[in-house]
Amino acid sequence: MSDFSNVNSAREINRLHDEVSRLTADSRQALLGALAAAWQAGKLLNDEKKQVWKTMGRGAWVLWLEKRFHGTPRTAQNYMRLAENTPDVSAFQGLSLRQVYLRLGIATEPKSRIESAWVKPLPPHIRLASKLLVALKPCLKDREAMPEQWEAYRHDLRPLYEQLRRLFESGATSKASSNLSRAVESDRNGP
Repeated sequence: MSDFSNVNSAREINRLHDEVSRLTADSRQALLGALAAAWQAGKLLNDEKKQVWKTMGRGAWVLWLEKRFHGTPRTAQNYMRLAENTPDVSAFQGLSLRQVYLRLGIATEPKSRIESAWVKPLPPHIRLASKLLVALKPCLKDREAMPEQWEAYRHDLRPLYEQLRRLFESGATSKASSNLSRAVESDRNGP
C-alpha cells in the first residue's frame, strides 16, 4: 500500500470519526431537549388539571384532554408523572424518554412488538439511592435556610452512612454486599 492511500484512508477515517462525534453530541442534545419538553409539558398539564378540576369538576379533565391536547391521554399521564417524579431532568441526560419512564417506574406500552427492546432496569440499590437523593435535594440546596431539617436528616441518616462507609472501605466483601441487599429488600418490603 502506498503512503498516498494510507493518508487518504486516515483522512476518511478521521472525517467519519468527527462526524460520529458531532452526530452523537447532536443526538444527546436532542434527547435532553425532548426530555425537557416532556417534563415542562407535564408541569403545565398538572397545573391545568388542578384548574380544570377546580372550575369544571373531576370528570371534565378527560374531556379537556380530548379537546385540547394533541397526544393521547396516556401520553399526558406519562408527562405528568415525569414532572411529578423528577425535580431535575438533567440527571437523565443521554437517555431516551422511554428509558427514563422505565427507570422511574412509569408504565409504557411498546408501539409494536418489534420496537419493544428490553432495557434492563436499574438495580434496587440504585433506585433506592436515586429516591433518597430526590428526597434530600430541597434540603441540600438550602442548608442555611433549613438548619433544623438538615440536622434531622444527618441524625436520621447517620446509621445508613456508617453501614455504607464500612461497605465501601472494606472493598465490598460478599458478606457486606449480601447484608446491603437484605437491608434494601427489607426496606422495600417494610417492617
